[in-house]
Amino acid sequence: MLNKKPDLDLIFQALADPTRRAMLERLSQGPAAVSELARPFEMSLPAVVQHLQALEASGLVSSEKVGRVRTCRIERDALGAAEHWLHARRLSGEA
Repeated sequence: MLNKKPDLDLIFQALADPTRRAMLERLSQGPAAVSELARPFEMSLPAVVQHLQALEASGLVSSEKVGRVRTCRIERDALGAAEHWLHARRLSGEA
């Protein structure tokens, strides 16, 4: 993400889906090709791509295409923004 403030609504909307959370879990281990991310799911490749587009729109994932392979990676800054928001709410409840 290039100096763009993360949109928390889009982040939490993306995190609400178990398939997207599973994709993020895999990407937390390192970058992966779309075909690799699709492997564990019983869904079409276009459906997987739609999930990845939602993750990209939220800023949680970025991708780069080299040749015929699109590689995705987690964007830790966006994940950190959600974590920071949750942490601030938790602290405000302790006051």
